[in-house]
Amino acid sequence: MQAGAESRNPDVPLHGGSIIAAIKAGRIEFVISVPDITTSEGLLRPLSQGSAPRLIRVCKEDEGVGICAGLSYTGRRSLLLIQQTGLLDSINAVRGVAVEYALPICMMVGLLQKEPGIPPRQSKLYGVRIVEPILDAMGIAYHEIEEEADVAKIRPAIDDAYAQSRPVVLLIGRRPA
Repeated sequence: MQAGAESRNPDVPLHGGSIIAAIKAGRIEFVISVPDITTSEGLLRPLSQGSAPRLIRVCKEDEGVGICAGLSYTGRRSLLLIQQTGLLDSINAVRGVAVEYALPICMMVGLLQKEPGIPPRQSKLYGVRIVEPILDAMGIAYHEIEEEADVAKIRPAIDDAYAQSRPVVLLIGRRPA
């Protein structure tokens, strides 16, 4: 869980290349994804054009949770790239697989239409506002990634998820460039 978020600078960009470098530094071998409008151009498209980490596209987010779980049992690191609507849609799979079986399911969740510089809990959008309280209620650690400086949180969060065998969510609060 994350302590109280503070307002951010809406003019500070977030770079997809930096996020991909942090994912690679976290030894992620597979990115499982349902297309996400928030991260499509700056993150998903560059991932699709590279060979590592390997991109696997799925139809439903809960399918991605299961694939990440299977990969964790084989000692392979993966990251589920989705948006918050998909996280909310797959909450039972996250509960049953990631939380109750204590698996290192790493999720990068784009916060669709979140206002840059505004903490998620203060968003005007209900679907954005409820994400952190739900993660708190489930006992799932999360980190906000909205500015370039926040990218430094990615690798330690991934490493901790695997070391502690627990899920983690990286909340992408703006479209990466």
